[in-house]
Amino acid sequence: MKKQITFILLFVFFTVLVHGQRKINRLPDLEGYVTLKCDLHMHTVFSDGQVWPTIRVDEAVRDGLDAIAITDHLEYTPLQEFVKNDPDAPWKISEEYAKERNIILVHGTEIGRNTMPPGHMNALFIKDASLCNKDSVWGCYEAAIQQGAFLMWNHPGWKNQRPDGIPKLYDIHYRLIEKGWLHAIEFFNNVDYYPLVLEMCKQHNLAVMASSDMHGLISDKYKKPEYINRPMTFVFAKERSHDALKEALFAGRTLVWFRDKLAGKEEFAKPFFYRCISVSKPYYENDKKIFIEVTNNSDIPFTLINGGKFPRTVFLEANTVTRIAVSKNAVFPLVYEAENILVGEKEFLKVELK
Repeated sequence: MKKQITFILLFVFFTVLVHGQRKINRLPDLEGYVTLKCDLHMHTVFSDGQVWPTIRVDEAVRDGLDAIAITDHLEYTPLQEFVKNDPDAPWKISEEYAKERNIILVHGTEIGRNTMPPGHMNALFIKDASLCNKDSVWGCYEAAIQQGAFLMWNHPGWKNQRPDGIPKLYDIHYRLIEKGWLHAIEFFNNVDYYPLVLEMCKQHNLAVMASSDMHGLISDKYKKPEYINRPMTFVFAKERSHDALKEALFAGRTLVWFRDKLAGKEEFAKPFFYRCISVSKPYYENDKKIFIEVTNNSDIPFTLINGGKFPRTVFLEANTVTRIAVSKNAVFPLVYEAENILVGEKEFLKVELK
């Protein structure tokens, strides 16, 4: 009996430990910053989602995220017959729960209009979502900004609102930009992405974002081998804290990742790539070739194309060492384009293997 009780206690103990485990994502920090893994657009039963708010926190722990925002719709609450209509409820329910699990929870809401323009906007770092629910959409934005909100334009090429799937800035967006009220645009949303967003963000100095916009369970949507990860925004913050995350987002220090694709501004994409890889000195040579090794210390695979000399293409699998045989008459550094790192609508990041 004593042994049986001991076994039960051990089982419970280890079950608790396993439940609290966080996935480790092997992703580098930039010099002077820590890389925060974020998903800042999700839904729960308090609008049109299918899960309780604390589930979003548990998913974040499992997936190795640092920060999330639950951004339930202000206007669209189809479950209000069964769930109290309180736009701040997800925050109230999850705030302490997230702190206990070391997840940075951002207070947010989604301001939605079913027409384009203006489309849908997330208001992040607010204090009271109910105060953002105004008759006019501009009144909603104004109320959010008065609370210090970070406004993110969601799924700008969503085919329900843009049948051609091509994002376009309208007068209301230019007005928001002119006032300094629009801070970011989603590049990745759910399983879609919008290359033109990179040009918009570069032109108007906006942050590039990626979000799951999840309504159901993350684990049901992003299954291996088709999906190696959920959409994530990498935010380069001065420290791992709520206030540092907010400062970094307003400063636009972001890069986005989904499947095997990275996207963002070159000023962040280039140092991030070089932090992921290291190149050895030649370890052997013969009459025709020089042999080197390239180590990819990250969870992100890289495909390098359009090299000037052999090899013209190099695939650097995640968390591996790749042996490269280089033509002896090659000139170092070897110059490539990273096919899966977008820094413009049709522009790949140029990188060197030194």
